[in-house]
Order: sequence, then C-alpha cells, then structure tokens
Amino acid sequence: MNTAPVVPEQTRFRWFILFGVWLIYFSFGVAIASMAPMIAPISVDLGAGYTLMGGILGAWPLAYIVAAIPCGILLDKFGVRSMLLVATLIMAASLFARSFADTPMQMMLAVALFGLGGPLISVGAPKTIAHLFDGTQRATAMGIYVTGPYLGGIFALGLTNSVALPLADGDWRGVMLIYAGLVLTAGVIWFAITCHPEFDKQGSGAEQGKKFNLAAFRDILHLPEVRLILAMSIGIFFINHALNNWLPELLRDRGFTPVEAGLWAAIPSAMGVLGVLAIPRLATPERRLAIMGGLFCMSFLASLLLQSNASAVLASGLVLQGLARGSMMTIAILILMETPNIPPERLGLAGGMFFTSAEIGGVLGPFSFGLLSDLSAGFVLPLMSISLISLGLLLVLFQLRKSQA
Repeated sequence: MNTAPVVPEQTRFRWFILFGVWLIYFSFGVAIASMAPMIAPISVDLGAGYTLMGGILGAWPLAYIVAAIPCGILLDKFGVRSMLLVATLIMAASLFARSFADTPMQMMLAVALFGLGGPLISVGAPKTIAHLFDGTQRATAMGIYVTGPYLGGIFALGLTNSVALPLADGDWRGVMLIYAGLVLTAGVIWFAITCHPEFDKQGSGAEQGKKFNLAAFRDILHLPEVRLILAMSIGIFFINHALNNWLPELLRDRGFTPVEAGLWAAIPSAMGVLGVLAIPRLATPERRLAIMGGLFCMSFLASLLLQSNASAVLASGLVLQGLARGSMMTIAILILMETPNIPPERLGLAGGMFFTSAEIGGVLGPFSFGLLSDLSAGFVLPLMSISLISLGLLLVLFQLRKSQA
C-alpha cells in the first residue's frame, strides 16, 4: 500500500532527468554546429585557408580521443550529477574562448577544449538513461535523447545567420558568446534537477558498473567482429563530421546566400531526427546488416547528388544524407552491443572504444574536406572522398557478415 504511490512519482521524475540530459545533448549539438555557418567570416578574420580551417574544426575530435578514457574513469568515480555539469562548463568555456581567438592557433586550442568535455556527455548520457529506464521505456528514452544533438544542429545551422548573427550586430564573436550563454543555461537547469531530492531516490547519483580495467581492452579487441565495427565507426564519423562542418560552405559555393545555406544545411539534421526515431526500430537483428548496407548506399548516392547545382537534385542528396547520417551510427552501436562474447559488464567499455576509434574519423573528415577543397579549388574532390569512404564501408560490412556467419 505504501509503495503504490511512490513508483509513479519516481517514474515521472525520471522524465525530468531525461529532459536535463536531452538539454545538455542539445547544447552539445549547438556547440558542434556553431562555427559551420560562419566559416567564411571566421577564416577571413583569422587569416586561415580551408585546409587550416579543416584542422581547426577537427581539433575537438582529436582532443576527444585523448580524453575519452580519462573521462570514463571520472564518470565512474564522481558520477553523472557532477560530471555532466562539468561538461557544460567545459563547452561554455570553449565557446567563450573562441570569441577571443585572434589567431588560428588560439582558435584551434579553443575548439580543442570542447573535446575534453565531449566524452563526459557521450558516455554519461547513455549511462544515465540505461540506469533509469528498462524495456520499452529505455528504447523510448534513448530515441528521445538521441534527438538532442540533431535538433541542436538544426538550431545552430538554421538560426545562426538569420537570428544570432543579427543579434550580435554581425559579429561572429558575439554569436559564440550567445551560444556560451545557452550552454550555461542548460548547465543551470541540470544543476537544479539534480538538486531535487527525487534525483537521489532514483539512484541517479549512484555509481554503476565495473571500474575501468586496461586488461579488458585486449579481450574485446581480440574479437574480429569488434575490430570490423571499430573500423566501420571511423568511416561513419568521417562522413558525419565532414558534412556537419562543411555543408554550409559547400552550399555557399553553389550560390546560396549565408542564410539560405544555413537553412538548407539544416535539412539533413531534420531528416536525421526522423531517421533515428524510425530506422533503428526497423533494424531487427536478422535484418540489421542489410539495413546498414542500405544506409551506406544512401550515403554514396547522396555524395553524387551533392555534386549537382540543381536545387531539386541537391535537396534529394541532403534528404538521403540526413536519413543515413544518424542511423548509421545508432545501428553500428546496436551491432556492437549485440556482438557475442562481449560480457554485459563490459558493454560500457566497448561503447567507449567505439567512440574513441570513431573520433579518428571525426578528426580526418573535416581536415580532409578542407585540404581537398584547397587542392581542387572547390568541393568535387571532397565529395568524391565521401563516395570512396561509403564504398569502403560496404566492403567492411561484407567482411562483418562473413565473420558473423
């Protein structure tokens, strides 16, 4: 009798915690996409060409790789309550530092700072959701929180040139300060949620799972399926990060105004939200690899369509790329989590390894796109690199199917 009213009360508060996690992930997406709509003025102001700008845009994934394992240890030791708050402070500090950067090196360091907090969110968010929800509620909660970075990207791409830049009197540095304030607001809301007594009743402050163990790396990497999935993650993030950062500039090169380029660049993010809510649900274990193959084919076709100057063809490419972009990563993680011989208590470590290897592609994607743009004085070669990576992913998937068989 006494426990009956408590369960729904706890259940309701779980959704407030989910909202706090989603808001931080939304801010994460805003920060990632914040510079993409303003590459032209930023590069002129800093005196940086496309190759150097590609290096700047890829600085945070490089820092992410270095910080992923230490951040996992900190999450185990101090919990998500404090570590997600620290993540918001690091993100805000990165955006704040960008507004004062006067040289390419200063900007690169400011962007790299963001990567030190990224793993706290990538690992801390699913850890929180997995602890609070189970069964169908977990699937629903995962689907909701994964939309955060996509909607944050849509927000930044669609509103930077049309709303934020006018508010900042046309100064990109002011836009960075505006977004820093938005991230801090998300941190304050998270802090308020975690201060509520119900947060501890949910067990959200408790530490779960085994502590970090270097020896476990060898056992997981020994599995051929895992090595193929990690290779796949590099290609997926190469495509995602390259287009996330360079798509607005690619559209400007096609003759779009900055505002139009930002709005059109938001199309893949919008389609990504729809895709990530629908496609992974269809990817049951028996047809998961087939659906992943279809997504890689969509990415390949999109890279060809984006070569066109015709608006209708471009729009088709953006839609296909958006549908593929988010679902590729989500299904790859599902394949990893269901790989035989990975102990359930080591799934967190396996997920951390996935993001660590994936961010190698996160570094190479933006840098290669900028370098190839300089070499070709346009975006033909960069888009061809996306085509080749997509074909390479199909080959890796074929090997994965043989390995599983």
